[in-house]
Amino acid sequence: MIEKRDGKLVFYYDGEEVWLEAWGANALRIRAIKSDSMPQADWALQKPEKTECQIEVHDNVGTITNGGIRAEITRFGKIKIYNGNNKLILEEYSRNRKDICGEKCSALEVEAREFKAIPGGDYHLTQRFESLDRNEKLYGMGQYQQPYLDLKGLDLELAHRNSQASVPFVLSSLGYGLLWNNPGVGRAVLGRNIMSFEAFSTKTLDYWVVAGDTPAQIEEAYADVTGKVPMMPEYGLGFWQCKLRYQTQEELLEVAREYKRRNLPIDVIVVDFFHWPKQGEWKFDPVYWPDPKAMVAELKEMGIELMVSIWPTVERESENYEEMLEKGYLIRTDRGVRVGLDFQAATIHYDATNPGARDYLWNKAKENYYEYGIKIFWLDEAEPEYSVYDFDNYRYHMGSNLQIGNIYPREYAKTFYNGMEAQGQENIVNLLRCAWAGSQKYGALVWSGDIASSFDSMRNQLAAGLNMGIAGIPWWTTDIGGFHGGNPDDPEFRELFVRWFQWGAFCPVMRLHGDREPRQPQQGTTGGSTCCSGAANEVWSYGEEVYEICKKYIGVREDLRDYVREQMMQAHEKGTPVMRPLFYEFPEDRICWDNEEEYMFGEKYLVAPILVPGQRRKEVYLPKGSNWEAMDDGTVYSGGENITVDAPIDYMPVFKRI
Repeated sequence: MIEKRDGKLVFYYDGEEVWLEAWGANALRIRAIKSDSMPQADWALQKPEKTECQIEVHDNVGTITNGGIRAEITRFGKIKIYNGNNKLILEEYSRNRKDICGEKCSALEVEAREFKAIPGGDYHLTQRFESLDRNEKLYGMGQYQQPYLDLKGLDLELAHRNSQASVPFVLSSLGYGLLWNNPGVGRAVLGRNIMSFEAFSTKTLDYWVVAGDTPAQIEEAYADVTGKVPMMPEYGLGFWQCKLRYQTQEELLEVAREYKRRNLPIDVIVVDFFHWPKQGEWKFDPVYWPDPKAMVAELKEMGIELMVSIWPTVERESENYEEMLEKGYLIRTDRGVRVGLDFQAATIHYDATNPGARDYLWNKAKENYYEYGIKIFWLDEAEPEYSVYDFDNYRYHMGSNLQIGNIYPREYAKTFYNGMEAQGQENIVNLLRCAWAGSQKYGALVWSGDIASSFDSMRNQLAAGLNMGIAGIPWWTTDIGGFHGGNPDDPEFRELFVRWFQWGAFCPVMRLHGDREPRQPQQGTTGGSTCCSGAANEVWSYGEEVYEICKKYIGVREDLRDYVREQMMQAHEKGTPVMRPLFYEFPEDRICWDNEEEYMFGEKYLVAPILVPGQRRKEVYLPKGSNWEAMDDGTVYSGGENITVDAPIDYMPVFKRI
């Protein structure tokens, strides 16, 4: 049965109900259930402005048209989606004998929307689509540790892990964008024969699809329905200094003073983890951080903001454990001792899906950090080892019988976003290891986690950053030099560090971080001091030659401050990625869709990072339709051609569009 109901096109057959409805300009939301009533959760989607759509129902087919997109569902339940030029852009994959005269009649019996019942009342859900063009290119989906910008042919886990963030929005070269609007662990197979999305435990099929003539149109429509980032504050535009644990107040202040003595621009310095007495005590350890108020005041006098790390883990021996236990603010386990993580103590996570728990943590942070003038929070998910999404009591846990793991970062960020909004603050920055669709509107600045210090790893981060931008997360950064290892005295690591630092100057946020070798001994025997730290990680820690190159590129970043501010305004107003694949700016140049080693930093600068050790020359493609001025010597090149340029150790090829 097909009918028009409450402004929706509705299909019903054998217990399955499917809704097709307009949801934003040139876009549709498609939902399906097999039992009960349609859940009301919108997940990543915001309520859109109403658009005029046309719905028609005939004997064999129903259609819904919303601007430049049209969907049809047949009496057999199959969905096809067309753009405004009547071009088929998306088609469900099903094989059956319901229509024996149909061109795809088959004995295979494969459902497009497969609801496989599992114990407990939920379903293992699979949605299948035809691969209409084996040469289609797909981008987005979040951050994965692999080198491929084009995701066609890849098998992607839909789960959060340290250095992996699933943001399941995909942009197609065929002119559509699709959001898999299901915050559950699952899988996406973007095959050359079939494209499928899975949720391992859910009640509802839910996806959103938009048609557009350009990647920018698609991206901006996506931002309209999932939300836009706040305006990046001024301190987010420059250079950030960080290492694995400044262990004392004096150590951190001396680093900040040295930057000022050297006249090096610096906007932010970071107090990383274990500056607290115990996990679950969100405050500075008075033994090693005796006067936070004076510390913050001195930093502000130098024009430096302080960022602090916040962990969601709570020790049984901490001063807040019993109260949080009594009030139900801690995540529970199915059986056994309530322990979710054993790192520097046996701990359990606070429950970010509980509004009371969020308020509790915000008030602790407000009392012990915010009142000092600290307004940047590093919301670290505390080394999650399990893949868990927690959202308004919607949970699925995989790989463990514990309902614990990676606290849903959108809810985690809301703790601080909403708290600071309540204080009349604007320009919120939450540094997060993971994010999901819509996290951007809570000031989510995502970094790519604890990654290796290698050129291969650096190459992975380039793909990760570009695909995160396409997935709707414009604020993104990475640990310059990588996180794990790297000795500042090692010539090979120094080369990697230089190349990463040069690239970092052209990332949305330029942040130096890492756990360097050899490790430093712990500073004491109590509180957070029992956790050791890495070696020095300041720009002068790598020798004079490296220092001069870093000094140059910190200056480059500072010279770009006005330009970076403009790009952040575009992200805020339109959802535009700050770092963009070439095709985003040059969709008519087909070569740009194949280029995976260059990108645009905003609309003006083409960046060609050096991703191979020992490389001193690089072939660069300059898109047609513009002329290009080399940043090093001002040479002007015509677009539409490959050129080979020098890339000495102190220079990364960058070209300005003129």
